[in-house]
Amino acid sequence: MAGKTLYGLCALALLAGCDARQHGNEANTVMPSAETHNAATAASEPLAKDQALALMKERHEHMEALGDATKAINRQLKSSAPDLAVIRQSAAKIESLAPDLHSWFPDGTGPDVGKTRAKAELWQKPEDFAAKAQDFRSASAAFDAAAKSGDLSEINASFAAMGKSCKACHDLYRAPEKD
Repeated sequence: MAGKTLYGLCALALLAGCDARQHGNEANTVMPSAETHNAATAASEPLAKDQALALMKERHEHMEALGDATKAINRQLKSSAPDLAVIRQSAAKIESLAPDLHSWFPDGTGPDVGKTRAKAELWQKPEDFAAKAQDFRSASAAFDAAAKSGDLSEINASFAAMGKSCKACHDLYRAPEKD
């Protein structure tokens, strides 16, 4: 009889421990916020056309900023006396935008939705596009470091490498400009 009582007490203690752990875990469980839930849901739901067009406009503005910074650097590197301050400022702009490049092309923002030079192939080959975006990110960070160094030969070499990373993506995923 004592064995059965001891066995019963042990079982009760184990159940009580499990129950306490379960309630403790519930208290420590992070419940998703409304924003987290909405973001997760939005990622799996198609974008409304107005949302897609707004994202496409934002993407265009970011790409224009990258282009403007690149042109400013190119002008300086072609000049007889390059202004390192302009190069550094432009390199920092590119480097600050580069990490977000991949996120500028969510599903539902392709040429079937509105005006864009991005080809449909970009969304058909997401792993390749992600790899090219990462290459650009790395190249822009290296270029920013070179610009900070002030060594013009290093700046020229890393600017050329960054340009190659841009071209690798543009050759496959950007349509030619229409007249």
